Amino acid sequence: MLTRKNSIEGKLHYGDFAGIFDDVDPDAAAKLSLIAGDICLVLDLSGRIVGGSADPKQFPELESWIGQDWQDTITVESRPKVMELMGGAREGKAQSWRQINHAAAGADIPVRYAIVTIEGCDRCLALGRDMREEAALQQRFLQAQQALERDYMRLRQAENRYRNLFEHMAEAVLMVEADTYRIREANPAAHKAFDAKPGSLSGGKLPGLFARSSRDALVAYLGSVVATASVAPLTLPTADGEAELTMRATSFRQRGKQFLLVRMNTGKNLDGDVAAPLLDVVRHMPDAFVLTDQHWNIVLANSEFADLIGAASVEQLIGQAVSEYVGRPGIDIDLIRGQLAKHAVARNVSTVVGATDAHGGEPVELSAVQTGDNEPFFGLVIRPVGRRMRDLPRADTESPRSVEQLTEMVGRMSLKEIVRETSDLIERLCIEEALKHTSNNRASAAEILGLSRQSLYSKLHRHGLGNFVAEED
Repeated sequence: MLTRKNSIEGKLHYGDFAGIFDDVDPDAAAKLSLIAGDICLVLDLSGRIVGGSADPKQFPELESWIGQDWQDTITVESRPKVMELMGGAREGKAQSWRQINHAAAGADIPVRYAIVTIEGCDRCLALGRDMREEAALQQRFLQAQQALERDYMRLRQAENRYRNLFEHMAEAVLMVEADTYRIREANPAAHKAFDAKPGSLSGGKLPGLFARSSRDALVAYLGSVVATASVAPLTLPTADGEAELTMRATSFRQRGKQFLLVRMNTGKNLDGDVAAPLLDVVRHMPDAFVLTDQHWNIVLANSEFADLIGAASVEQLIGQAVSEYVGRPGIDIDLIRGQLAKHAVARNVSTVVGATDAHGGEPVELSAVQTGDNEPFFGLVIRPVGRRMRDLPRADTESPRSVEQLTEMVGRMSLKEIVRETSDLIERLCIEEALKHTSNNRASAAEILGLSRQSLYSKLHRHGLGNFVAEED
């Protein structure tokens, strides 16, 4: 169906045509047709192109079109439109603009055409307007719209994921306005912690959920959270006095407004009456202790661990990756993880804490265990061994005394140095075995080993097996 937009039907006429166009010469008519469009095709009533005019830079194929049927120069989907335009021209109907796509070597050329018939003449004019700029603009608009739709879908998917996480978290979580302390959102765990009906916490004030005597401390704590990132957790009694909640809060901005993410833990996720004593034992352990989640992020640590790595407080470690403080990068944690996956326990693993590019770290001994569920937690007990190693009497030689000591050098020494230490170890073990086999007869031991007595005495001295003076042969 022909669109009536931009049709000449229904438009006001010039008035007295005779007074305007009677004296128009052919050159003026040609100029008028060229100005009316970017391309002008002269057609006979059968639809064959007998002439045309256009900018050769914009329409380089125009010369090859002359003499062809108009339908042979366009794409397949545009042919019904050309037939409709030519049929209307033969019947003298009012013309409307139709977009026709010309087939070109590079890309199709979109042109909007309208046909002007000449009374008493077997030819007509197809005036066209180049639509490539409009098509490019439409394509950019379509791409922008598609990009917006993709971003919207990603946003909806992310919102669904985080909403699902928020609703199913075992920890009580509240979204609070920082200036008014009004609760914007609360998850089901928060309603359960305060023994409230579902949905009743939204719109209320956070201080009203706690005992009146502790509200000043709560307001001071929330103010500190807005000012700084590292604030120790705060434990407060609820308004009904039935429980105490340990609160951790962080601040964030959204649309120019400050909000607080408040997380609360009652300790009831542990086994009833043993929760408090167990946590107290962990805090007062003489060895450093760390509890991590399945991603090896710290969820609990004692003060001994904070002292060991030089942290200001335990609270600032919560949520941090344990690999930032324990083990050589890319080595020890992967080794411990492999042992836990195979045996569910790792015992007396030699590693370091506080390792950097410029510092090798403090030697420690680590034991680890994991829980058996699908999302395991990992418990690490860490004991410093640097002081204990310094207190041991210094050996006469720096060579390793066993294969176990050699394997402990992996990661601390280069392979070349380890191979050199290995050859010294094998040499010393062979000499010891030869002396044992010959009842400490050095001459016989030298013969068994294929050495001269002078060489044997030198090696005995180097390995610290005896400070012997070589005998004359």
